Amino acid sequence: MSTTIDYYFSTSSPWTYLGSGRFIEMAKKVGATVNVYPVNFHTIFAQSGGLPLPKRSPQRQAYRMMELKRWRDYLGIPIVVEPANFPSKAPLAAQTIIAAREAGQDALTLSDAILTALWRDDRDIDDPTEIATIAETLGMDGHALVDAAPGFADDYAADSDAALASGVFGAPTWVVNGEVFWGQDRLELLRWRLGA
Repeated sequence: MSTTIDYYFSTSSPWTYLGSGRFIEMAKKVGATVNVYPVNFHTIFAQSGGLPLPKRSPQRQAYRMMELKRWRDYLGIPIVVEPANFPSKAPLAAQTIIAAREAGQDALTLSDAILTALWRDDRDIDDPTEIATIAETLGMDGHALVDAAPGFADDYAADSDAALASGVFGAPTWVVNGEVFWGQDRLELLRWRLGA
């Protein structure tokens, strides 16, 4: 019987980017079904006690930067730690991923490509042309997905509510049979739980 993983993330999260490719490889290895949920962490933080980056203390902001560099070096994953196009200010990328998901397309691969565009290549994921181009490189009809994206605003809100109900408070988070795994540094525990 296939394992199902609910995957909650932010398209603006460097931690989601650092875990994305490794998670996809793991999920494929175990043959897991992945439910892809890009969610609104402004909503989630407001209800779970989290703070957006600019409101965090200087100590926490400095530690975040040190950790990004440390994980970059440890994993050997290229990352622009201070991209010009961060933070994303629009729901376009998330809603395009939802549009792909609801059309039965590979939303998981699209999410990874969008994260890579921002965090490796410093591309503007608030730009509809950029998002369409990213989807096109995966063989999808990028313009159709971007055009459809605003129609998934209610799904985006509902997925964010479902994340809160599942105990999600940070990105990325994976939920397996009600068990929450938060953070790319918990991938080894997720791998253990999945028996991978």
